[in-house]
Amino acid sequence: MPITLPGSCFCRALTYELTLDSVDQARATLCHCTNCKKAFGTNYGLTAKVPVKSFKYTRGTPRDHRADNGVTREFCEICGSYILEYGDAAKNDFRYITVGSLDDPSQLPPKGEFFCKDRLSWMPQIPNTFQKSEIKE
Repeated sequence: MPITLPGSCFCRALTYELTLDSVDQARATLCHCTNCKKAFGTNYGLTAKVPVKSFKYTRGTPRDHRADNGVTREFCEICGSYILEYGDAAKNDFRYITVGSLDDPSQLPPKGEFFCKDRLSWMPQIPNTFQKSEIKE
């Protein structure tokens, strides 16, 4: 039975729905790369890879920014909340939604960590998840 997870930006000018066959269809991961650290403004990024067709905005229109590395991020032009990202290779198939933008982020716990080689020394690894030094390992 499908599950619908609502989400939004901080000011709720942008709202969305994520409809999945099950929560297992999403792959939430932490990323310790420099790019994610800058985008999230903290020591890691937390996104969930979901099929592009499972995501739809229900209110508002996002702004986007394309970084030099080919990653496009969509965000609220009013409050600045970052909602999702995608790269050129995945743009037709997947979106990487920011788990914190879900109304109930506990629904998508992390399954793993990427760029562990760049994890800050004081940051513990998440127990019972996969650990990869790079994206492709």
